[in-house]
Amino acid sequence: MNFLYNEKQELFKDMIESFAKNEIEPIAEHNDKIGKFPRELINKMGKSGLMGMIIPKEFGGQGADTVAYSMGIAEVSRACAATGTIMAVHSMSMTPILKFGTEEQKKKYLPKMASGEHIGAFALTEPSAGSDAAAVSTVAVYDEKTEEYVLNGTKMFITNAGEAGVYTVVAMTDKSKGVKGLTAFIIEAGTEGFSTGKLEEKMGIKASATAELIFENCRIPKANLLGKEGQGFKIAMVGLDDGRIGIASQSWGIAQAALDAAVGYSKERKQFGKPICKNQAIQFLLADMRCKVEIAKLLTLQASSLKDQKKPFSIEGSIAKYQSSEIAVEVANNALQIAGGYGFMKEYIFERLVRDARITTIYEGTSQIMQMVIGRDVLK
Repeated sequence: MNFLYNEKQELFKDMIESFAKNEIEPIAEHNDKIGKFPRELINKMGKSGLMGMIIPKEFGGQGADTVAYSMGIAEVSRACAATGTIMAVHSMSMTPILKFGTEEQKKKYLPKMASGEHIGAFALTEPSAGSDAAAVSTVAVYDEKTEEYVLNGTKMFITNAGEAGVYTVVAMTDKSKGVKGLTAFIIEAGTEGFSTGKLEEKMGIKASATAELIFENCRIPKANLLGKEGQGFKIAMVGLDDGRIGIASQSWGIAQAALDAAVGYSKERKQFGKPICKNQAIQFLLADMRCKVEIAKLLTLQASSLKDQKKPFSIEGSIAKYQSSEIAVEVANNALQIAGGYGFMKEYIFERLVRDARITTIYEGTSQIMQMVIGRDVLK
């Protein structure tokens, strides 16, 4: 399969690489240190078209294909993994609206999300429902008199919570049907009965916002039903399939940033009268890191290309997510090892890359869940 970028993709790459270098990278360390959500940066990204890459032009987006989007997430994450997380989850929340929303819903929500005016969030995880979607306990009961759904429950570990204007939320409308009783809704920030909890203090991606969502007799108009009742699991899986490509792209970007940092350090750091990059042991580590980055890149682009061709990509996306996230952790750790004691200090980028990489093996499906998905496919 040929993964050379076409002319349009090259233009996107040049634009995003320049934006990331000039706008994102200079503030990444500071935002990580203070845990600041980069609202002004997100506004700039919206104006530059980065927040609506996957959205068709008719709804205010760029109409970019998945290959260009994946490359974009990778370049943004190369500069700042937290910003890559914000962008990836925002896009992940738009996909269900694009694929299952009514024309009215698309016209109402997608233009403002594509412009970055409204950030999106995707809410499935609960205190007792992570990988097990059937355990969702947030309940949505239909009130025929008012033609509204009444939501009660809690979501947790929700990326962009408190900052988002639009939330794609999955709740249980019929517990007796298990996952077939799940239903998806579009919920706007500020809706009565809907609030967010305290921001979580995280190990990495500190500049992104993570918090719980609380629904207390939250009334949602029937017009905000996404798809049909009982389609919530299907909608969530479509979102997760796209989300896994996004996290694979983020992992590729983190791994590339770690390789960049390790190469730069190895050329400057001298031991025994010569740069440490002259030592074969360091060269072997760098060679292995380079190979791993290429693996992450090619697996991610393969899944992205299949999606663009409208071919099944769920398994390839799971493979890309699993391998790329594990690679991000390995390459970041090796980069820190090359930097030695300096790598352990907050003054240098290495420890941030290690912290940021670790979450990629957990969210949007843990490595173990990915192994289960891939293993079942192997045994078909």
